[in-house]
Amino acid sequence: MGFSTSLQGQSSHEALLARQDAEIKLLETMRRCLTIKVKSDREYATTISSLTMQGKKIERNEDLVGSLVVQSWRDIMDSIDQTAKLIKQQADSIEAIVVEHITTLYSERRRARKIYQEEQTWLNNQFQQLTDDVARKKLEYQKNLEMYKLMRSRFEEHYVKSGRVGRKLDEVREKYQKACRKLHLTHNEYVLLLGAVTECEHDLRTCYLPSLLHRQQAIHQEFITSWKTILQDIVKYSDFTTDKFQEIHRRMQKAVDSVKPVEEYRDFIGKHRTRPASPMRFIFDENLVDDTSGKLLPNKLTVDNLTIDWLRNRLTELETSLKATQQNRQNPQYPSENNSDSKISILDYSREREELRLRCQEKRLQRQVDVIRAALNELGCEELPLGYDLSMESSFTDSPSISKKNTVADIGLFTLRRNQRFMTIFRSPFKSLPIINDTKDGTIRSSSEGPTSKADNTLPVAFRGISHLTTNQKGNGNGDLMEEEWFHGVLPREEVVRLLVTEGDFLVRETTRNDECQIVLSVCWDGHKHFIVQTTPEGHYRFEGPTFPSIQELIRHQWLSGLPVTSRSGAILKTPILRERWELNNDDGNFGDVYKAQLKTCKTEVAVKTCKVTLPDEQKRKFLQEGRILKQYDHPNIVKLIGICVQKQPIMIVMELVPGGSLLTYLRKNASTITQQEQLRMCKDASAGMRYLESKYCIHRDLAARNCLVGYESIVKISDFGMSREEEEYIVSDGMKQIPIKWTAPEALNFGKYTSLCDVWSYGILMWEIFSKGGNPYSGMSNSQAREKIDAGYRMPAPENTPDEIYRLMLRCWEYEPEKRPHFDQIFTVVETLSQAYL
Repeated sequence: MGFSTSLQGQSSHEALLARQDAEIKLLETMRRCLTIKVKSDREYATTISSLTMQGKKIERNEDLVGSLVVQSWRDIMDSIDQTAKLIKQQADSIEAIVVEHITTLYSERRRARKIYQEEQTWLNNQFQQLTDDVARKKLEYQKNLEMYKLMRSRFEEHYVKSGRVGRKLDEVREKYQKACRKLHLTHNEYVLLLGAVTECEHDLRTCYLPSLLHRQQAIHQEFITSWKTILQDIVKYSDFTTDKFQEIHRRMQKAVDSVKPVEEYRDFIGKHRTRPASPMRFIFDENLVDDTSGKLLPNKLTVDNLTIDWLRNRLTELETSLKATQQNRQNPQYPSENNSDSKISILDYSREREELRLRCQEKRLQRQVDVIRAALNELGCEELPLGYDLSMESSFTDSPSISKKNTVADIGLFTLRRNQRFMTIFRSPFKSLPIINDTKDGTIRSSSEGPTSKADNTLPVAFRGISHLTTNQKGNGNGDLMEEEWFHGVLPREEVVRLLVTEGDFLVRETTRNDECQIVLSVCWDGHKHFIVQTTPEGHYRFEGPTFPSIQELIRHQWLSGLPVTSRSGAILKTPILRERWELNNDDGNFGDVYKAQLKTCKTEVAVKTCKVTLPDEQKRKFLQEGRILKQYDHPNIVKLIGICVQKQPIMIVMELVPGGSLLTYLRKNASTITQQEQLRMCKDASAGMRYLESKYCIHRDLAARNCLVGYESIVKISDFGMSREEEEYIVSDGMKQIPIKWTAPEALNFGKYTSLCDVWSYGILMWEIFSKGGNPYSGMSNSQAREKIDAGYRMPAPENTPDEIYRLMLRCWEYEPEKRPHFDQIFTVVETLSQAYL
């Protein structure tokens, strides 16, 4: 069973074409996904390399000299860095081998489909031509047959009327004979044609068609063989179990095995060895009894009529306390450790501390009891000696009621456990938080990078400074929320989802519901959950548990207690997500109008975009899109983002103030004075900015003179990123609303497919605007007319005085096939060279 015998029908032919289309689409999908994989693997490898560099920067390295753990850690970091390099090598191999192979296979697959379709069309035309020839000849046969019948009937009619002679009869006979001859000739031709077309049809059906299908099957199977090779290469270059990776893993394991707890502190002990601690000596200060006329003597217990009752009562108290202490030591009340973690039990000093406390208390009480008893026994009947010698220089461990052997054993046990404590390493639950810097004025600021700094107290870092909030708030529940780094103001839900990515991440924000402002706690827990802070009649705040006078204290309690926000949700707060460094406070600006403002901190004039409070959430999300993109870019030809104000309405995007206004307005106002050199420099600035965006995989989608700004010294800056997307390819799914038709590439208009090469097309229009000094592209044409003419091959002529090289570059930017257009790196090189040549 094969193509040649099973796929000869028209429906099979259509199914085969559909299968070829599906395979071509699959190749496109594979190429796109592998390209993304290459990008992701490279970014992953770069990130790993960066973190290994950070991991090798060990703070207070001089205090860790000789540490086996440090050496093991460095070896592990080196191994991880080697892993990153291998991952990058595999990504390079996928791009150079697999993606290239898929691209070649894709082109060959499309070409084979085209050839098959052409051959199948030709074959169908041949069958149709045979059918048409037979049909024409049959129609001719039918006409001649009708003529023959007509002439015969006329001949017979005249023959009967006029007999066998007569001129009229001869004429009818001649016509009858002519019709008869023509019918016989047509008959013979029809017979011959049927024989011929039968042979042709037989050859086409039994020879050519099976041969065509057989060749197609061979081509398809060859494609599948190549395809299988591609899949094998994907598996090969995605394998993390190869010998190289295993060797790295073995080196890492060897580094770990080199850590020996017994030897870890050997060098440290040798370097910092000190003598055993000297005992503390408690000596009676003899200066105290100088003025007692010898009635009170150093180290002598005074027993007289003034103290005898007190001593007896004191003895009774001491004996009672001593008995209770001895009972507590014999029957200690400790929690069961049957199911406890051994590490936790080692770190738990409560038992040792309690044992030491009871032992010290027992010795202290026993010593005092012995001293008082000895004094009273020596007193005898009623004599009142001046005092009893009590030497305080001996150690309290020498108490007769406790043997030295037991004491040494107990102390030895305590010392052993204490040493074991310091050999235990445990992880800090807050090491994933960003650094918190407490400023002099008590406010809390977060650093945008770097690991968590060591906390100088036990209070978790994100809540330092909260303990004194209640004294400063004066009963205001959320007035000080602006000072909390985990409060994000009027942040939309989409931004919340972007920020909260790990189970237990949380932040606090503000929302408006039914024209009422509400404070919301958002938590990443089994998805994303949002809890409205409830207000009690007394003006306190709560969720389900206790109430608090401020929202700060409520959030602090909810986090530190580890209790669920609500019993139904089970959501537990683990890690506060602090405001990003580009989120500004709305009060940081003295806003004069909608478009211009001044920062309080540095008196800098800035440009401000505001978002109307009444806009729907979808519009607010699009408004914040520009800020999300701009916040990570830094280039002289890209307008700079200063910050975003989201703590209260209205939301604002704050950018650098570019004084020259839009490039389009600038071109039109200065059309009479702009020189060709200035036009070339404008093109160069725009290409430099777009080259930077292309390197960041950012598609602008709305590049035009109206969206470029002119700064100081006439520098051009790319602006208005409201339609931009940070991806290599973007497919529009919401129609073509608000699309600038005359600036948009054909593939984006026809298929909604955007890449950086679409921006190249728009850049060509921008160059045309610059050299036309603010002219209207496709002047006199509607959007639909311009679109139709572009698809038909029309391209705008060069504006007056445009250099030939620039117009050739425009035409290259306007190539219909995207892959034929230059990238911005090439465009920048061309424009820069021309700019220097026209100096």
